[in-house]
Amino acid sequence: GQSFDQSSETWTMLSRVITLCNRAQFKPGQDNVPVAKREVLGDASETALLKFAELTVGPVAEARQRLPKVAELPFNSTNKFQVSVHDAGERQLLVLKGAPERVLQRCGTVLLKGQQLPLDAQWTEAFEAAYADLGGRGERVLGFCARWLPAGTVPSGLDPEQLPEVATGLCFAGLVAMIDPPRATVPQAVLKCRTAGIRVVMVTGDHPITAKAIAAAVGIISEGSETPEEVAARLRLPLDRVDPRQARARVVTGAELAAMTPEALEGLLRTHPEMVFARTSPQQKLVIVESCQRLGAIVAVTGDGVNDSPALKKADIGVAMGIAGSDAAKNAADMILLDDNFASIVTGVEQGRLIFDNLKKSIAYTLTKNIPELTPYLIYITASVPLPLGCITILFIELCTDIFPSVSLAYERAESDIMHLKPRNPRRDRLGGGRCRPLGVHPPPPPHPLPPPPAGAIQSFAGFTDYFVAMAQEGWWPLLCLGLRPQWEDPHQQELQDSYGQQWTFSQRHYQQYTCYTVFFISIEMCQIADVLIRKTRRLSLFQQGLCRNRILVVAIVFQVSIGCFLCYCPGMANVFNFMPIRFQWWLVPMPFGLLIVVYDEIRKLGVRRHPGSELLG
Repeated sequence: GQSFDQSSETWTMLSRVITLCNRAQFKPGQDNVPVAKREVLGDASETALLKFAELTVGPVAEARQRLPKVAELPFNSTNKFQVSVHDAGERQLLVLKGAPERVLQRCGTVLLKGQQLPLDAQWTEAFEAAYADLGGRGERVLGFCARWLPAGTVPSGLDPEQLPEVATGLCFAGLVAMIDPPRATVPQAVLKCRTAGIRVVMVTGDHPITAKAIAAAVGIISEGSETPEEVAARLRLPLDRVDPRQARARVVTGAELAAMTPEALEGLLRTHPEMVFARTSPQQKLVIVESCQRLGAIVAVTGDGVNDSPALKKADIGVAMGIAGSDAAKNAADMILLDDNFASIVTGVEQGRLIFDNLKKSIAYTLTKNIPELTPYLIYITASVPLPLGCITILFIELCTDIFPSVSLAYERAESDIMHLKPRNPRRDRLGGGRCRPLGVHPPPPPHPLPPPPAGAIQSFAGFTDYFVAMAQEGWWPLLCLGLRPQWEDPHQQELQDSYGQQWTFSQRHYQQYTCYTVFFISIEMCQIADVLIRKTRRLSLFQQGLCRNRILVVAIVFQVSIGCFLCYCPGMANVFNFMPIRFQWWLVPMPFGLLIVVYDEIRKLGVRRHPGSELLG
């Protein structure tokens, strides 16, 4: 908010360096467009400097034409500066911009009110104080310097790699600070990552002061966390006497990282949950990725430059920027952010967890009915009862009534705590691994209240209860049914007596068996409605999630019941699909079992919430 004297020779030199030592340029045909809205070819920092120079100095293109470029060394992560030489008639002007500490190393004087003064310790201290103030605000600071050279010092066509040898003894012109504020969604996204058990590590080329300020602003360094330097200042101790475990946060520079062994870096990553790496090179990003992977972490890396490609390739998930990213980075990455927004990664994590959860719910629902489909045949063989469930009936369960509900679970909304859970272990928590156990076959239970719900076993009990009720009401008491199969299936037995002495022909027994098929089918169908409801959530209560929020699931349940009614009461079904009309009370028999499934699962989920991470989660 403070003004500056634009007539000062120091400002004249600084503005000249800003204008010339800049590779960005406006796209043609925008003369009538306001400067702030013009499109620019160049990176973000140079774009800001270009627009600043255009507004304060005047047309940049004309200034560049007056001082044509002779040679240039672009900015790179090794030098951390950019230098160019321009023809000024009888002289040449060498201009340099870059990381302030690198710029200061190449300066011998400082320009003040048109006079070059020696760059002594006092000026160096003033520079460090100014940089600490600007960087502490989270602003990106660049240093600028220049030097007049005799004509012909740098010939046209000189190898750019030789320019650093010429760029010594320069005159410091000033500092320029710019701010690239994080998007408003980033702090909330970082907080979501933290609650989801995802650790965010910042790796940047910015100065440590700037990097720390930005990390604190977005929540990578949380409020109240201290670095070892801050702990030393608070305790008034030398830094080497501070226990690193007292500091939750740590800012590591590229120079410190280069001097570390891999074991030391891994120790830092273990000791300090909140890490910021500053003034690092893209090659060092690869070292950090490898260290995290050796610690057993699944690593996602974001990058946009060509030099980021090795780290993007090495990471488990490479994420390239779709707008600012280079083609090399995009080719090396597994995913491209179309909006260059970190919050989109967090949204992707949330959607991935939702998809994985819904897949497990759908699989668990689909597999649960295998038990009530299998047990009728086991009892048919071992207890020698009339067959409770036919093959065609099973096909209707598999291909008709259960398809729509299982698909509808894919439309279930995320549970409210989905981003409050730790990431799953990919080596153990696979989609069809040990934790997806809906069939009632479990390892020895851990010391928790209840094992995962035996929904399949409950459905089997419901089916056999309805089966024996239907047989008993027609005259066949359960004890009489045991061992009855040989006589029941004998087509020559036309006078088989039931518990009341009534005689049944083979044809009559055949239609009674179809009735049993239908009753068992309806029992499975009614219990599967309860089963699909409990599958809506894996941790939260069903009532927290809401019974009717998934409208597709509601439609699927209505469809399931409608199909059951159609198969039971449509004329001719007995001769076509072996379904018979059944009494209304036989629809009611399995309902208490369905209620038992819901109650049991609610108790199990309560145990899951009270014992997070337990094996109760099926």
